[in-house]
Amino acid sequence: MPRCLLLSCLPVVALLFAGPAVADREFSGQDRFDLERPDVQQWVEKTAKEQSVPAADIYRILAKAEPQPKIIELMNRPAERVSPWYEYRARFLTEQRIKEGVQFYVDHRERLERAQADTGVAPEYIVAIIGVETFYGRITGRHRVLDALTTLAFGFPRRAEFFQSELASFLLLTREEAIDPLTALGSYAGAMGAPQFMPSSYRRYAVDGSNDHRRDLFSDWDDVVASVANYFAEHGWQRDGPVLVESRIEPDAPIVADPRNLTLNETIDGLRAKGVTFTVALPGDTPAILIPAELRNGPSYRVGFKNFEVITRYNRSLRYAMAVYELAQAIVARVPPLTVAPVDQPQQPSEPAISAGPPPASPAP
Repeated sequence: MPRCLLLSCLPVVALLFAGPAVADREFSGQDRFDLERPDVQQWVEKTAKEQSVPAADIYRILAKAEPQPKIIELMNRPAERVSPWYEYRARFLTEQRIKEGVQFYVDHRERLERAQADTGVAPEYIVAIIGVETFYGRITGRHRVLDALTTLAFGFPRRAEFFQSELASFLLLTREEAIDPLTALGSYAGAMGAPQFMPSSYRRYAVDGSNDHRRDLFSDWDDVVASVANYFAEHGWQRDGPVLVESRIEPDAPIVADPRNLTLNETIDGLRAKGVTFTVALPGDTPAILIPAELRNGPSYRVGFKNFEVITRYNRSLRYAMAVYELAQAIVARVPPLTVAPVDQPQQPSEPAISAGPPPASPAP
């Protein structure tokens, strides 16, 4: 799923960028993929048949792809130590990210509220996703998507099948949405646009929020906002539903909060029966999940519900979902209320003044 953990200090006014990002360098032709490899040829023939296009068209595009060994290094890098929640939180809940999130909300309030009316997804969660993923659309990746996906499709055996499928989706997407396959940029894993959708997610969940007959996640904020909302809605977001609540576990309670568990494997009644205390106005059989949220001074716990599970579908991490939740709450708490200009009241006719003679003469020019 889409990921972006970088920061930026550019002003919010620079958010809307014109069209798909353009690569820093042109195709050099010095490094190319071996298009005579049997696995490459097999993939090309299969993709051409499935997409009803000449194989030669696909070969022409792959001939302009360049291997990126650094991407393989990034994918093979040993997993970093899993940060405790309080450290992970500090990376996302910065004053800058909150301030710019508030400004983004204000600037895009109309389209955010339109998306909420259509899907039920609260605006602050749409803003928080974009804020966490790309710092409100500014940091969307500097790798050519074609290079990244081709490198991973044919140079990363552990996940070759996945990335070959994403490469096929990307080629299809470029034809559907008039995206230049040679200039579109994204993350080193091939995620694109302000919401960092992989090509298959782009094709499945992106929507035309501006009604211009294109789904543009690179430069059309109507499409971006509507598409994030649609992604949540398609994964089961519940209108006005809770995301998570703070909780407390009784000493020696017969339950363990598993940081790897992403499923709603408990119920409200079941958690309470095991010594988990929390307050929420939901039926006892509501599915729930116990979440570890380590603090600097010791363990802490939360209980998540369906909308929390939906956030984890964007990025399969409990800490990621909690960061989105907290950023959303911090943003919405600071959003100023929408002010409505007062309507001029019609003047009431006044009683006629009692004349005390002719009005005074105007001053001489």
